Amino acid sequence: MQERKRLDSLRVAILVNDDFEQMEMVEPRKALDAAGARTTLIAPKAGQVTGMNHDKQADTFPVEMTLDQAEPDQFDALLLPGGALNADSLRMNPKAQEFARRMNDAGRPMAIICHAPWLLVSTGLVSGRTLTSWPTIQDDIRNAGGTWQDRAMVRDRNWVTSRGPQDIPAFNEAMIAAFAEQHVGAR
Repeated sequence: MQERKRLDSLRVAILVNDDFEQMEMVEPRKALDAAGARTTLIAPKAGQVTGMNHDKQADTFPVEMTLDQAEPDQFDALLLPGGALNADSLRMNPKAQEFARRMNDAGRPMAIICHAPWLLVSTGLVSGRTLTSWPTIQDDIRNAGGTWQDRAMVRDRNWVTSRGPQDIPAFNEAMIAAFAEQHVGAR
């Protein structure tokens, strides 16, 4: 199937901390893997990270690379799953901020869902951008100079954003398309 090869060998960083929204990591990662991408789960600390199913702890996942080890130049794209606790801790992590900033400055595509735009707000990247998110952080986006829209998916240049788990099908489709454009352009 040609669809399975669209992202052949594209290197995708997935940046999380404990208490990320599990479905927002697992489902996009499955879609990326099925399209041929090589995904790497990155976290601030080594060992394992724990997902959440809304407000209940869920499964653990092995950290494949720490933020100390990860270099943005090693990756072609970035996936930022949400979850309020995950996003709140990453937004205050200078290494996570620098990683996102360098990915964005290089023009690499970024797929950002739910509360994950908080990292971009704290990194100073939202001004002049149009995006969506979990509705409770729309004021943060507007206060940071961004335009917030209540839509399943918003594409603004190299960013694909989505509101939450209910929008994962639209998010995955747009993410794959955006990452494929980058992949074709990089060849």
